[in-house]
Amino acid sequence: MNVADAMTVRDDVVSVSLPGTRTDVLEYFQERAFSSVPVVQSDDGTAEYRGLVSRETLIEQPDEDQLVMLMEDVPTTTADTSLEAVAKVMVEEGARRVPVVDGEFEGIVTVTDVVHAIARGAAETDAEVGDYAARSVNTTYEDVPLPVAERELHYANAPYAVVLDDDGRMSGVITEVDVIDVARIVEGEEETGNNFPDQDADYSWEGIKGVGSRSLPTRDIELPTSPVSEFMTEDVVTVSRSKSVEGAAQLMISNDIEQIPMVTGDDLVGIVRDIDLVRSLYD
Repeated sequence: MNVADAMTVRDDVVSVSLPGTRTDVLEYFQERAFSSVPVVQSDDGTAEYRGLVSRETLIEQPDEDQLVMLMEDVPTTTADTSLEAVAKVMVEEGARRVPVVDGEFEGIVTVTDVVHAIARGAAETDAEVGDYAARSVNTTYEDVPLPVAERELHYANAPYAVVLDDDGRMSGVITEVDVIDVARIVEGEEETGNNFPDQDADYSWEGIKGVGSRSLPTRDIELPTSPVSEFMTEDVVTVSRSKSVEGAAQLMISNDIEQIPMVTGDDLVGIVRDIDLVRSLYD
């Protein structure tokens, strides 16, 4: 099976064009559960691929407005590349969306596209979830304020956290998508102060003499300070160790999720992410 059999073609890909702003991308992230959006530059009917803008970059650089400054350089592939080969790139490079480029932008193949292929049996694997699930699980407490939980996701370098109650039991799951969904951009001003107290000194440039105190425009991402429990998903889908990779892929697609906690009885024993299922194709 090749990339062409799983990819989303250019006409069906949501993309943004240069020049553009972060607001264009934030709207897409909030309307659809994307992890990143490709940036293109159109010229004479062609679409030149320029880069990707991710959810993480949008949160980490709140003061940057121009798309050209928010773009990331990620691996690309071609339509005739095998699905196993691109799966390996996704895992080893941490690339959730791989642009398909052959002279111009032809489309994109995502982790979700590969999971779809696994779910419908097109990418053959007889592995079980227990073979690929991680035993180390990122967690947070249900009364933690959302901004703190977002920082926990950032420092853990994880797009999710399993939420625990007072007894240490799983009560829900919070994800980057949940955070982006309630984020808003706040405009403001910041006082620069008098950066040049001795403005009449002989060594001061004429261009900065008399500048004095000024206000500079600022931009920030603001999150509600309510506890995580108000934003998490409470009805959590789970799997056992013996669940097939194909069955887990079907659960992810039907529930529109990227990770599933693994349990034994009522005990949380691991987590299987979509990228773990992708690894099963070549491991």
